[in-house]
Amino acid sequence: MARHKRETNARRFVTLTGNHAAKLGIGVATAATLPVVALGVVHADGSLDLTAHQRAPLHLDPRRYDDVPVSRGLDRTADRTFQQGVAAQEATAHAVEQAHLRKWATADLDLWSSSEQVARQVGLLQSGQPVLVTGRSADGRLEVVVSGQSRWVTAGYLSDSRPGGGTVSAGLSMAPCPDSSVEYRLTSAAVLLYRSVCHAFPQITSYGGWDDHGEHVTGKALDIMTSDVALGNQIAAWLQAHAAQLHVYDILWRQHIWTPVRASEGWRLFADRGSPTANHMDHVHVSVY
Repeated sequence: MARHKRETNARRFVTLTGNHAAKLGIGVATAATLPVVALGVVHADGSLDLTAHQRAPLHLDPRRYDDVPVSRGLDRTADRTFQQGVAAQEATAHAVEQAHLRKWATADLDLWSSSEQVARQVGLLQSGQPVLVTGRSADGRLEVVVSGQSRWVTAGYLSDSRPGGGTVSAGLSMAPCPDSSVEYRLTSAAVLLYRSVCHAFPQITSYGGWDDHGEHVTGKALDIMTSDVALGNQIAAWLQAHAAQLHVYDILWRQHIWTPVRASEGWRLFADRGSPTANHMDHVHVSVY
């Protein structure tokens, strides 16, 4: 059956009786409990809460079951379930980290927690809104990155260009800048950031792109060099205004940090890092997803 862009959760119920239900219940409970105890509780904000007895390193060694033949099969199944869960989480984190291809929604799309039919509906991607895609697809859905988190949308409703024409949002630019060397090893999202800033603020003539420290090593960060406080404030405000279109992760300026996910808190002071440059007194630093 063809999927629609707006879906409802589908659930099935299977009735089990007798020993079959009991055995299945024990297996599922054991397999599900092991990763929860090992990993703790993941909150809605992504933080991990471990109790004192859960902080001990977890070492999985299937050989420890060799002397317990009665439960060997069940325990090894739990181990495999745990390892598969960890591998899946690592794969998702890697996909989100590497996402850089931008597409636009051509219709209002439900955001799902996973590609599965029993996934939870966790938000809405509005028509015309830009979004990063990871390149992963499954069961008729595509994985996208929203506020740094993995989400899934129905396939077939994302476009390579902004609906209504053009490939970038209003106020931004993909026209080449005078110094193309800044784009060395930058992701496509960071290139859009650089070119947009370059054309919006032609008075800036010096930039820092890729290098081997901090966020810059990912190719997703840009330093906009200026010691002019008024100009730096203007650039920072412009970046905030275009944070959604540019998929801004953070902005650092004059020993303060601003992030879209905590925008309600405004600019937050960070600890002294020991020098004007490290404290971002002589440049506005911005990174993208």
